[in-house]
Amino acid sequence: MDKQTLIKNLNGDLAGELAAITQYTVYAAKANGPYRPQLAQFFLAEVPDEQGHAQFLANKIVALGGEPTTVARDVPAAHNNRELVQGVLKAEKQAIADYTQRAKEAEEFGDKGLAVRLEDMVADESGHAEEVERILEDWPL
Repeated sequence: MDKQTLIKNLNGDLAGELAAITQYTVYAAKANGPYRPQLAQFFLAEVPDEQGHAQFLANKIVALGGEPTTVARDVPAAHNNRELVQGVLKAEKQAIADYTQRAKEAEEFGDKGLAVRLEDMVADESGHAEEVERILEDWPL
């Protein structure tokens, strides 16, 4: 794993975190119905974690000599509460896969600290995904 590839891949992860911040913010606004207050609060409560991940990634990219991206990944449209929650679950699962791969790359690159921090981020995202799965568990189709 060379440094430029690692920086490029970390920038992809940063784009994902920027999208997550947007996704949670917009989805909180779009939540409707009797569970709107709970869903909006759930979505907004996740923003600080994603923001922390984004800041860590941006700092690491700069430390490696790169330029952090300012462009988020696309946020999928959602038209009802179930689609909002499903969209969040899909994004969390993508983050888990991305950070699992990135931890392997960081290990290969020889940056143990980065690998450990990425594994911590896998744990964070896994916790988010599990919570979202529980929300969807008995949701009517």
